[in-house]
Amino acid sequence: MVGKLTARLAILIPALAILMAAGGCGGDGGFSFREATVTGTQAEGLPRPRPLEAVRVFGDISFRAPVFLTAVPGEAGLLAVVEQAGVIKVFEDREGAEALVLLDISDRVESGGEQGLIGLAFDPGFAGNGYFYVNYTASPSGATRISRFTTSAGPGGALAADAGSEEVMLEQPQPYSNHNGGMLAFGPDGYLYIALGDGGGQGDPSANAQDLSTLLGKILRIDPFAGDPYAIPPGNPFIGAAGARGEVWALGFRNPYRFSFDRATGDLWAGDVGQASREEIDLVVRGGNYGWNLFEGSEQFRNPEGRPATEFAGPVIDYGRSEGISVIGGYVYRGGGIAGLDGAYLFGDYGSGKVWALVCDRDTGAVVSSTEVAQVSGSITSFGEDARGEVYVVSLDGVIYRLEEKQR
Repeated sequence: MVGKLTARLAILIPALAILMAAGGCGGDGGFSFREATVTGTQAEGLPRPRPLEAVRVFGDISFRAPVFLTAVPGEAGLLAVVEQAGVIKVFEDREGAEALVLLDISDRVESGGEQGLIGLAFDPGFAGNGYFYVNYTASPSGATRISRFTTSAGPGGALAADAGSEEVMLEQPQPYSNHNGGMLAFGPDGYLYIALGDGGGQGDPSANAQDLSTLLGKILRIDPFAGDPYAIPPGNPFIGAAGARGEVWALGFRNPYRFSFDRATGDLWAGDVGQASREEIDLVVRGGNYGWNLFEGSEQFRNPEGRPATEFAGPVIDYGRSEGISVIGGYVYRGGGIAGLDGAYLFGDYGSGKVWALVCDRDTGAVVSSTEVAQVSGSITSFGEDARGEVYVVSLDGVIYRLEEKQR
């Protein structure tokens, strides 16, 4: 995450015993755990990760505390990078390209630590309507604000957004300055998904993550094309439940800072930053409860009533602290540039700079392996995808890396 991203991680590597849910890659099988030794044996057709190179790219462009990268839809070869202070830059996907400012809202962003402009999603119809959505910490209130902006053609036909076009879609007060969540993305169903942390403080002191009357500690699903300013899509799991917010898609998260959709299967993957013991990777399903703050990953955290772990959706994997301090969720690789990696979920660690490839067998629901495949020197704040499905690593020190096959 950004700044001193509230800590937590350590991860599994092959040849070590790993903890995995009986539901495995199914994500909703509860916390019934068993030990499994990763041997490298796997079914035909599954990814076979090998060491990768994190190659520095776009070195001619200066980025100040970048926290996200994504492709600009409908604009061939155009990428966007989000800077924490409140600036979005766009540039062509080539060396020597010049970056232009798409949006500068630094005058209304509270930035530092885990606060700032920390999420960006382009509308599926961006090529026609010019809409994009951002997630930022509003100044001076510290609230999380989800807003829509509109682009137009700037000088020379370059993309530019009017900072005055802001339409505030949702504003959530934050009791503390940490655990803001950050990610937002359109799902394959066309609706907007939003990650919100538990509101911060140690151990979720208000138990927000388990409280359906608040949006904190949840992943939300809204329809930004209907209602005023948005509508709740039919099929959201808690519509009509007493006291529940209809926007909630899944609950029980501490800080699901980065999530993504597998562009081939539509699966929703999230990295949820832990408290002090366990980090977790979740496969998020409709109505899933991921256990925080009763459980932190596979371990009990604060469970005075002794609720069984089987009441909750277990992580695909969780891990301790020997390999890093904060999980950064990534992407299922669907590019064409790296042989043998298609279908592996790439994620990393803010503190150690390590990148792993997680392989699941969707037929059996089993976790096959979690392999360290790359290392970067800076603090990972995000992963990103270009239009071809190639994956990038974003570092807080201003460096962008592209993951490529290791040259022998």
